[in-house]
Amino acid sequence: MSNNPFFENWSTPFGMPPFDQITTDHFKPAYEKALPLHVAEIAAIRDHAQTPTFDNTIAAFEKAGGALLKINKVFWNLTGTESNEALQKIEREISPVLARHGSEIFLDAKMLARIEAIMEGPEWASLNAEQQRLTERMKKAFVSSGAKLNDMQRARLTEITARLASLGTQFSQNILKDEGDFVLWLEKPEDLAGLSTDFIDAAAALAAGRGRAGQHAVGLSRGQVETFLTSSTRPDLREALLNAFLARGEKGGESDNRAIIAETLALRAERAKLLGYETYAHYKLDDTMAETPDAVRELLNAVWPPALQAAARERDRLAALAAEDGQNGPFRKADWRHYAEKLRARDYAIDDNALRPYFPLSRMIEAAFFVATKLFGLTFEERRDLPLYNPDVRAFDVKDASGAHVALFLGDYFARASKRGGAWMSAFRTQQKLEGHIRPIIVNVLNIAKPASGTDPLLSMDEARTLFHEFGHALHGMLSDVTYPSLAGTSVSTDFVELPSQLYEHWLLQPEVLRRFALHHETGAPIPDTLMDKIKAARGFNQGFATVEYCASTFVDLDMHLDNSAAEDPLAFEKKVLDEIRMPDEIAMRHRSPHFSHIFSGSHYAAGYYSYLWSEVLDADAFAAFEETGDVFNPALAKRLRDYIYAAGNLRDPKAAYIAFRGKLPGVDALLVKRGLA
Repeated sequence: MSNNPFFENWSTPFGMPPFDQITTDHFKPAYEKALPLHVAEIAAIRDHAQTPTFDNTIAAFEKAGGALLKINKVFWNLTGTESNEALQKIEREISPVLARHGSEIFLDAKMLARIEAIMEGPEWASLNAEQQRLTERMKKAFVSSGAKLNDMQRARLTEITARLASLGTQFSQNILKDEGDFVLWLEKPEDLAGLSTDFIDAAAALAAGRGRAGQHAVGLSRGQVETFLTSSTRPDLREALLNAFLARGEKGGESDNRAIIAETLALRAERAKLLGYETYAHYKLDDTMAETPDAVRELLNAVWPPALQAAARERDRLAALAAEDGQNGPFRKADWRHYAEKLRARDYAIDDNALRPYFPLSRMIEAAFFVATKLFGLTFEERRDLPLYNPDVRAFDVKDASGAHVALFLGDYFARASKRGGAWMSAFRTQQKLEGHIRPIIVNVLNIAKPASGTDPLLSMDEARTLFHEFGHALHGMLSDVTYPSLAGTSVSTDFVELPSQLYEHWLLQPEVLRRFALHHETGAPIPDTLMDKIKAARGFNQGFATVEYCASTFVDLDMHLDNSAAEDPLAFEKKVLDEIRMPDEIAMRHRSPHFSHIFSGSHYAAGYYSYLWSEVLDADAFAAFEETGDVFNPALAKRLRDYIYAAGNLRDPKAAYIAFRGKLPGVDALLVKRGLA
């Protein structure tokens, strides 16, 4: 271990992982040493001879496992961004081991007894609010993990946990394989019809990376697929690409996810029953703002009918436009984005290709930073002296208004074969003050097509929003200001964690931001006021489609975890749910079950995909609070936003946190207005 970086002090600036020293070969021996170390640390706390206290139990538990956490933070970030066969092999091996390890810790009845003794003892009243919150959260974690079960039940729960971890890992790797194996080759000049120069450039780069320089190809990252479906004038190629995109995880062979879904659902149902819950949905929602499946259903039922009505109106207009365009046959899923863009261009004199020149990646990064400066006084200084895991990654020293270091921010923006699809925020280190004032290292990962020429990529409006969305998550991690790591940053319920990210999206389209940063990539001219007005006017455009494709996945997620029969034939069950809600044939679910990573690559969003909609109710109301002041950067409101939302982690119940910021909880009306569904 003397040559293993994970057991050395990192002298890199900001304590950055020394990626120039870490190799794949370091992970397995590091885990082999760190796991028993953590077991010994937990045993020492559990078997402590003295009366349980906050310091010798709760704080000690928070400090335990430092070596293991150090490895995990690097390993799991790399498996998502720099995956290879060797890392995937370790991932398959270590996932069930880590799951079993965590399960055994939180199934420990003796440790739970120590926690309960603190809550019932004389010390309790003297603990501060954060200490009490942490203790209560820790007790809930032990109880919900099964620490009150008998020995036989605990043993079975451990087996279920380990197996679910293996299944989630395989599910994720299967999608990565399907996405990596497929490209749509654009072999003739006419295959490029309708595509922007920027997209063609990126398609050439992808083809060159596949060993066919001088040709063009499109992969299965969501950004590439949606851009192609929007721009391409070739209905046959649009259909081929969308079919491949929807078939991920359902192609037969070793990468097929159908059996994994069935077993996952059955094991989750068994887990819930062991823990005393009617269904897995009841189990997962017990510790959320929604609290019950009925509350989620109530929200969905309020949004779904007006969304269906809006989508039907949109479909009729698009089908008519397609007919005018000479398209024969029925209007299809692969036609929607293409003709929606045509309709937007006709009705609002705006189209995606007209907008892209004003949204170069570098400017949108600057815009996201600018908003953080205006709201929270943060500044961003790029650092080029750090060892990073990929040459495309950028690093920024984040400072507050006084010049003090707040966080290190990493931006990993470009798609590549080693990276899983989608966009997310993660951390190489979380904030805490328990063992010194530890500042976080936060990363945003996107999948923007990288032009072969090395020019600045031009973003679609959706890609620009995604950048702002993920940066909102990043701020939630960077601004965290709590003592205990388990309460830090994004360690909140799933239906609250999307509030900081979705709220941040609102600032992208504010005139002050657009005029300063939406500059034409060639001329430097600011986006015209007339174009900004058109963007604003078109804000509710196609929202029936967007709401239906999202909510369909939410209904399927919820119902699959409410009805235990779903495990018998998950795809037949998916179809049954879609039939029951009258899903339009012309719209595909945003995530079909065989590639629904949110709920099957892990359990974080299982029975919780509704969280984006729940949080959108909050973010619509929260931004309305700024608008009501007449200043979208209102300093007093920004301070409350920072204190109670972005910096507060899990210091308080999420409902209490929102009320502390806004003064009340919102209704669904602001959401319907925002989406143009009212």
